[in-house]
Amino acid sequence: MQDLFAEQLKALRAASLDRHLSEISSAQGPEIAVGGDRRARRLINFSSNDYLGLANDSRLREAANAAIEEFGVGAGASRLVSGTQSPHLRLERALAEWKGTEAALCFSSGYAAALGTIPALVTRNDVVLLDKLCHASLIDGAKLSGAILRVFPHSNLRKLESHLEWAQRGHAGRRVLIVTESVFSMDGDRAPLRELVQLKKQFDALLMLDEAHAVGVIGSNGRGLAAEENVSDDVDVQMGTLSKALGASGGYICGSQNLIEWLINRARSFIYSTAPPPAIAAAALAAVNFLSSSEGEQRRLLLWKRIRLMRELLLKLDVGSSALGVGRLDATNKRPTSDAQRSTLNEDHGSAIFACIVGHEQAALDLAAALQSEGFLVPAIRYPTVAKGSARLRITVTASHEEGHIRALCKAIRKLTKSE
Repeated sequence: MQDLFAEQLKALRAASLDRHLSEISSAQGPEIAVGGDRRARRLINFSSNDYLGLANDSRLREAANAAIEEFGVGAGASRLVSGTQSPHLRLERALAEWKGTEAALCFSSGYAAALGTIPALVTRNDVVLLDKLCHASLIDGAKLSGAILRVFPHSNLRKLESHLEWAQRGHAGRRVLIVTESVFSMDGDRAPLRELVQLKKQFDALLMLDEAHAVGVIGSNGRGLAAEENVSDDVDVQMGTLSKALGASGGYICGSQNLIEWLINRARSFIYSTAPPPAIAAAALAAVNFLSSSEGEQRRLLLWKRIRLMRELLLKLDVGSSALGVGRLDATNKRPTSDAQRSTLNEDHGSAIFACIVGHEQAALDLAAALQSEGFLVPAIRYPTVAKGSARLRITVTASHEEGHIRALCKAIRKLTKSE
């Protein structure tokens, strides 16, 4: 067995697809210490999804500490046995109010939310229609459900409509679930949500929207793309995470009271998991309350100021081949996905995610390593997270970044990828 793993690892290394854990010996922030205490190196951090800089915010720390004093560390059991504590219920009420839905339910992670929810919504002989670039948790949840799975090319509304027509003809009377993200995690582009809602209505389907990379970033008070597009009431299942812009940990589902009651009874990842620590729920509640405030909205607007600066500087980069063997960078973040979006673009279309497409896996690793030598932590994203041959640097901007951080990163990218 050990020899088997050795051969498999060798194959991964040969394809530049092996991965390793890096120790971070500091709190999350715009600058972090990478490596153990004795050999740690301070790097400017462009790898984190802590979009609003809340992961180490005093509000969340104080809320977590107060909850530990009152409720201890562990929840003791699953939510249905004896693990539902007051912080869990307070958080779910706040999430529902914030997102404008009847109810909400929290899970131990976003992955658990997807794995529990999709199989509770659809089963054998039902149909799931999934955007090709959906997160692995959504793909795995769809497969686990046993439903018939059809994938449509990324944001391709014509193909989705064709799939819906096929489902209507061949699976009449069965439940059809459309699954998409609002902001796609590896490209940073937005789903054509209004058009998806129109198709969902036309074919009487259900729509599940993962707002993981939109909440806290897009929409008034960070309520997400559904709120920004004024279609919240038409999205049947709103999924999100507490571990990115909200700075804590966990996932959630927002929707109707009946949906949430059904998940309590049928979502296996909820039923059979110990409840999240009450301190985490208290910290997430503090984040929701902050986002709902005027101060939180100012933090979000500061994030967009940083996003615009990064977009402006990356678009100015004119880089060709380099000594690293890197081809021209394709810095994506502002790509309209439909004719309707193209006609209504404003300067804020996009997200806090910038994908600089490099191509070959080893070239992406080399460029990430070179940037680390320059003092920046920018992850190289490779297959199977993205398609083969589309390896990239994934740059994430946060409200905690200073303008100087962003300008220095773009200067380093220019230096490392300039024409020979």
